[in-house]
Formats: sequence, structure tokens, C-alpha cells
Amino acid sequence: MRLVHAGPVTASVCTLALLGTLSMTVGLSGFGWVVGAACAAGTNVGLARALARRRQHRLGAADWVTLTRSVLVGGVAALAAESLSQPVPVATLVTLSASALALDAVDGWVARRTRTQSTLGARFDMEVDALLILVLSVYVAQTTGWWVLALGGAHYLFLAAGRVLPWLRESLPERYWCKVVAAVQGIVLTVVAG
Repeated sequence: MRLVHAGPVTASVCTLALLGTLSMTVGLSGFGWVVGAACAAGTNVGLARALARRRQHRLGAADWVTLTRSVLVGGVAALAAESLSQPVPVATLVTLSASALALDAVDGWVARRTRTQSTLGARFDMEVDALLILVLSVYVAQTTGWWVLALGGAHYLFLAAGRVLPWLRESLPERYWCKVVAAVQGIVLTVVAG
């Protein structure tokens, strides 16, 4: 059981360290801390539950890359939340976001290279992508209009609809263009944030 939780616990500790660094460098308030920590907790609890459900005892190399991305997304979430009440350094937000987006290309490459692709890894990658798009859309919405939240909320609306309509919970066929759309959304939102 210890091995199952090693990744999520490590990511939680790293997120708290990142939030501490942001507190010292940009003056992150309690609200930013709460949002960043909540994103980390949600992501890591979900990952731990998925690992336990699949009786998987360790993460693959690509999963560790995705876990690193989730730490960066926690920092972006904290800064996006902070921006609702005070200005935040755009360069810091864009750097964290761009790093998470760059690692998005790396995790898939690592999975293919090591032949460790898995449904868990693909789902974890998708959830981290969706969370990054959501927090970036919250940040960008302040200057472009709140309609941008439709980009960030689409994945979560689809999940909510699956609760009501069971046929939406079935596995979707893998389509390359879905990955392209997610990547383009993240890139465009990061450019607009900059």
C-alpha cells in the first residue's frame, strides 16, 4: 500500500513546496494557498484511488512526468486564484503554464518509448490537461470575458452529464485530434495570459 501512495504523497509535498516558494516570491495569500492545495489534494486523491482500484503498485516513468505537470498546474491554479484579488506576476504564471505544456509532450513520448502506455496514464494525463485549461481560463476570463470559462468547464460538464446519462460514461474511441485540441487550447490560453 505504501508504494501506491508514494507518487501522490510526493506530488502533494512538492506542490506545498511550490506554494511556499510562490508565497515568498509573489506574496501568495491564503486564498491562493487553499486553491493550489485543493487542486493538489483532488488530483492526488483521485490518482491514489485509481491506482488502488487497478491494484497498480507503482507509477511508470511517464506517470511521474504527468505528476510533475500536476504540481506545476497546482502553482498555476494558486496564481489564477490570487489574480482574482490582486495582480500576480504574469511571467511566473506563464512560465509554470508553459513548463506544464512542454511536459505534456514529454509524458506521451516517454510512455511510447518505454512501452508503458496505460489507460490510467492516459486518463491521468487528460485530467491534468483539463485542470490546466480550467485554471488558465479563469485567469484569462478576467481580461477577455467570462465566456472563456466554457473552454475550461467543457470537460467537467461532460463528466457531470455522464452522471445523468450513463451512455456518456462509456469509453470513447481514441482520436488524435482530441489531443491536438487540448494542446492548442492550453497554448492559446497561455499566450493570451502572457
